[in-house]
Amino acid sequence: MTAAPVTDLEGPSLSRRQELGAASARSLLLTVLGEFVLPRREPVWTSTLLELLADLDVAEKAARQALMRTADDGWTVGRRIGRETRWDLTEAGTRLLEEGTERVYGSASAERPWDGSWLVVTVSVPENARALRQRLRTRLGWAGLGASSPGVWVSPRPDREAEVARVLSELGLTEGSWSFVARAGQVGDERSLVRSAWDLDAIEGRYEDFLELVGSRRPRTDRQALVAQVRLVQEWRRFPLLDPGLPRELLPPRWSGNRAAQVFRERHATWAPRAAAAWDELAGSRTT
Repeated sequence: MTAAPVTDLEGPSLSRRQELGAASARSLLLTVLGEFVLPRREPVWTSTLLELLADLDVAEKAARQALMRTADDGWTVGRRIGRETRWDLTEAGTRLLEEGTERVYGSASAERPWDGSWLVVTVSVPENARALRQRLRTRLGWAGLGASSPGVWVSPRPDREAEVARVLSELGLTEGSWSFVARAGQVGDERSLVRSAWDLDAIEGRYEDFLELVGSRRPRTDRQALVAQVRLVQEWRRFPLLDPGLPRELLPPRWSGNRAAQVFRERHATWAPRAAAAWDELAGSRTT
């Protein structure tokens, strides 16, 4: 899986369930690379990736284009052997996938205790710099921050401050920006602050969609478990961008995200051995 931002599909004809289940060829490829190529540190044949992506309903042309795009981005490198190609992760691709793996699996871990501290960041972006503002929103959203008001970002995770500093530096927004770590005072209500920074109802709806989708899957063969695991991770990887991982004290009662995280962990643990066996068989079926 990858740390690259996941762009939500748009269009009036897509329901939330369809939107959650849909995925681009490139996004699915990165999930496959993160789940199976990254842990093994071994190159993989084009034919192996094309076959698995075909099982995931990706056309061969789209799959090949996705391979080329990851290479153009500097995340993979291909080496010709005869008439075929083996793909390996570059240093940048390894770093990207490791960061994404940490963030995505971290979002499914048990909740952490909260000491009541907040990270508050103020950022000034020129009014006409729309693209820059969108990049900032995506990057800070991935870091778990929400905009409580224009130019003011908050998170109950002060440990994300170093990541925020890196984002601002890379976007050229350090000058004129400020960060503070503080506790709430007597004025205002923290739950109201949370509601102003994040749409919890929409996030909870996404979790309910996830539970509905995953609950209907019962892979019978190892190959089906391989496909099911890729789709499971592909669907879950959206949540670090959507859900800031708020502490229990700030969440509504019976938060569906807790159940969704439990289901993700249980399904992944159940399917992983069978999926790994199917991947090893698929990757090993093509020899030099």
